Amino acid sequence: MSVDSWFERVPKVELHVHLEGSIPHPIIWELIQKYGGDASVPDLESLRRRYEYRDFQHFIRTWLWQVGFIREYDDFSLIAEAVARDLASQNIRYVEAFFSPPDFFRHGLETQEIAAAIRRGLSGVPEVEVALVADLVRNYGPKQGARTLAEVSEVRELGVIGVGIGGAEAKYPPELFEKVFAEARRLGLHTSAHAGEAAGPESIWGAIRALRVSRIGHGTRAIEDESLLDYLADHEITLELCPSSNVLTGVVPSIEHHPVRQFFERGIIVTVNTDDPKMFGNSLARELSLLEDKHRFTRDEVRALILNALRWSWLPSERKELLIASFESDPMWVEAT
Repeated sequence: MSVDSWFERVPKVELHVHLEGSIPHPIIWELIQKYGGDASVPDLESLRRRYEYRDFQHFIRTWLWQVGFIREYDDFSLIAEAVARDLASQNIRYVEAFFSPPDFFRHGLETQEIAAAIRRGLSGVPEVEVALVADLVRNYGPKQGARTLAEVSEVRELGVIGVGIGGAEAKYPPELFEKVFAEARRLGLHTSAHAGEAAGPESIWGAIRALRVSRIGHGTRAIEDESLLDYLADHEITLELCPSSNVLTGVVPSIEHHPVRQFFERGIIVTVNTDDPKMFGNSLARELSLLEDKHRFTRDEVRALILNALRWSWLPSERKELLIASFESDPMWVEAT
């Protein structure tokens, strides 16, 4: 059995992946054609080249270009089903996936109906369980964040279990959203925040102190602050690491320079994720394989990373234990040592 085959076939969990960044290219191409095409992408090959980034801001501009072709509720059902089928094909069993309602208000779409359309698409693929996390998108400010949170709270029965904030981290620091996140906790929603990706350790401290999150999306630049590393380890704050994403947006110069191994050896709770896999050309299997290849992770350590994602997911405790047992009894779990 090849290395790639084991990583593909072992059961996996993903805690940091954006629905809109996970859309297979043929589906994006279908949506582009639906809305009249785009002269800059005359074919699928040119569409693939569109996903080459100069820096983080270039990635954000590409993201906004792409989501501009998602304009109707049926589009969300289409992409959700396609993403779920892709996840299931990789033997990813459980996912906590971001979706970003504020990016679609310009098309007159409502948060509640977006969530319902996504759930309709996901329900067609029972092989993977997908919980939803609403990205309040910090670029729209705390007032809009509060509005989106109120709307999200109305559709929790659709599997919306938490909120987070992505977007322009340096321009919109965590402290702006302190009241919004306090309200999210009051409503019983889980919380995460993108921090330490496009801004430094101060952004992570802000997410911890002002937003009181249990997980940090990325957190890569925590490596610059020794006291922060100690705090993350001592207080069991989970990092949702996305190594290839950080390389491709220029947060770190190469996969070899990513601090994932240093975090892991420091005793910080590390999970490994893809972020926007179809925009970065990666997969969860590839991310885990890179850790073995570039950072000397053993198969037992890879299994520990997968179990970290289960243990620090937002699933109820009894559901976690059932999934852990099913993973550890899976023939592929013990196939490679």
